[in-house]
Order: sequence, then structure tokens, then C-alpha cells
Amino acid sequence: MSLRKRSFTLSGHRTSVALEAEFWAVIDRAALAEGKALAALVAQIDATRGERPLASALRLYALAAPK
Repeated sequence: MSLRKRSFTLSGHRTSVALEAEFWAVIDRAALAEGKALAALVAQIDATRGERPLASALRLYALAAPK
């Protein structure tokens, strides 16, 4: 299974996150359903993730997202 890397600016810093395509698909659909840009949704998740790595927080978000 290959990872897809995407880059974002979060809190003024550039960062890249590598996730499996299936997770990105769920996160993309969630952003669309919420009427947000992908970067805005990732920033929201980043702001609430605590000490958890961003990639882990994004995977958990995708697992909890409505199907």
C-alpha cells in the first residue's frame, strides 16, 4: 500500500503528511461535505490533536467520519 503525501501550511509553518489514499479520500469527502477547503479541515484537526502526531490524528478523524 503506497502513501500519498500532501503539504499544508499550519500555524505559519509548512508541513507534509503522508497517508494512504483511502484515508485521504475520506478526509476529502468530509471537507466537501462540511463546505471547507481541505487545508481548513486539516488545520481544524491539527488545532485539536494535542500531542498526537498529525498523521495519526487525520487517520482517527477519517475512521470516525460518517460513511
